[in-house]
Amino acid sequence: MKHVKWLSCCLLGAAVFAQAPPADTLVSPEVHPDRRVTFRLRAPKAAEAWLVMDYMPAGTRQPMTREGDIWSATMGPLEPGVYIYSFQVDGMTIADPVNPNVKLRARTSASMVEVPDTPPAIWEPRDVPHGTVEINWQKSKVINGETRWIWVYTPPGYERDPKRRYPVLYLFHGANDTAGGWTLAGHANFILDNLIAEKKAVPMILVMPFGHALPYGSSGTLTSNTDLYEKYVLQDVMPLVEARYHVAPGRENRAIAGLSMGGGQALTIGFRHLDLFSAIGAFSAAVPTEFEKEFTSLLADAKQVNARLKLLWFACGRQDSLFERSQKLADLLAASQIKHTFRPTEGAHVFKLWRRYLSEFAPLLFH
Repeated sequence: MKHVKWLSCCLLGAAVFAQAPPADTLVSPEVHPDRRVTFRLRAPKAAEAWLVMDYMPAGTRQPMTREGDIWSATMGPLEPGVYIYSFQVDGMTIADPVNPNVKLRARTSASMVEVPDTPPAIWEPRDVPHGTVEINWQKSKVINGETRWIWVYTPPGYERDPKRRYPVLYLFHGANDTAGGWTLAGHANFILDNLIAEKKAVPMILVMPFGHALPYGSSGTLTSNTDLYEKYVLQDVMPLVEARYHVAPGRENRAIAGLSMGGGQALTIGFRHLDLFSAIGAFSAAVPTEFEKEFTSLLADAKQVNARLKLLWFACGRQDSLFERSQKLADLLAASQIKHTFRPTEGAHVFKLWRRYLSEFAPLLFH
């Protein structure tokens, strides 16, 4: 009887497999030699379809045209870099169903396309020694026993010399992203691989925790999220990193940086703990609105801040809605005679810029 049941299961499995639909051969996205990109969607019953890309101004979208069952739109030529996009079909937003390059988020998801450069850009994989990216799982003592992931990059050759100690850059993502954002979309690992191979950056460890200490979309403010996240980084993340990895001791071997929400977190935590961090970076930062009020005493003591901070570097695109915050921060620091570098650029709130900012910031660290 057991043999009959086993045979029945096998036959049922074979029948299900035989009835599986054929693979969709649709190509999307297609990057053309002239850097134009065609996006396609099979949606035979749709009444309308639109393409939304990360560099577009808020509320704008590109209509897609229909030919048979296929909707398409061609954009560009586009500058080399990564682009995040999604489709809007009859009022519903979806990722590209045939593109495996998914942009993970804390809530919802989208798709990504890479437009390559010639020769390969600093954020593209090159034929150089590569470091390792590990995912560490940790039960947080600070955040209600929640098991959280921490992505950690170690540089090429890390495993060969256990006695060598490395400086650490704590690198934070933006709102509605995940701990994997700086690796999967930002290519931080390839950027460091290439900079190290060119001897433009000191070999370092990158630590990339999950930045939403409060659930994304909850009633908590960015300020309350940052306060809890600060405790999480200091009491959970840093002890794990310093126990598990070959970390060089001391504040001179620690830097903190981030993009958007993470840039605001880096500024806040960095200024609160000049005893722990010697360098701060902020990319398109959500600069805290109460920054001047909170750090009044530090702003009045430029001599102390300048003596402790080896580097205070921030950048933002002029087309970014957060640009005014960065400009006001630069003006405030200048008026307070605190040494800093503000790098205004062209561009919106996009990973294409944040990759560039990291590639400029990392070589300045740990000298």
